[in-house]
Amino acid sequence: MTTTAKKRLPAIEGWFTTESGDVRLLGTRCSSCGTPYFPRNELACRNPRCTGPKDGSELTEHALSGRGRIWSYADARYKPPAPYVSPDPFVPYTVAAVELDAEKMVVLGQVAPGHTVDDLEVGMEVELTEGVLYEDGEAEYTVWMWRPVK
Repeated sequence: MTTTAKKRLPAIEGWFTTESGDVRLLGTRCSSCGTPYFPRNELACRNPRCTGPKDGSELTEHALSGRGRIWSYADARYKPPAPYVSPDPFVPYTVAAVELDAEKMVVLGQVAPGHTVDDLEVGMEVELTEGVLYEDGEAEYTVWMWRPVK
């Protein structure tokens, strides 16, 4: 019996990459003042102290740091409403708000399967990984997830 592996596609195109072998969130950074944005900001730097041109030309693509510390976390016990896509039947999962090491901004994401709120604590170091959000007959749709650093 031959099994064909499903292709893996990002559930949200352009929000993260795995090209370098590491999972990295893709945002933008102001080249004038250094303010990072996630998700991407393509209009203009919103930092009121920025002295840059404020026409969008100051924003460049930026791969954010792949590690941070848990700022907050919770169980997700109820199926989120559309447009969120979840497996059927719904499987509860854990979410974590993580302050990125370099950018000092907080990014929300699921915690990798196998980790529950009992495994986490505020201040714990975590890193990005890729995980399957849902699948259909043709593909697995992936997102970034947090996992504790060993």
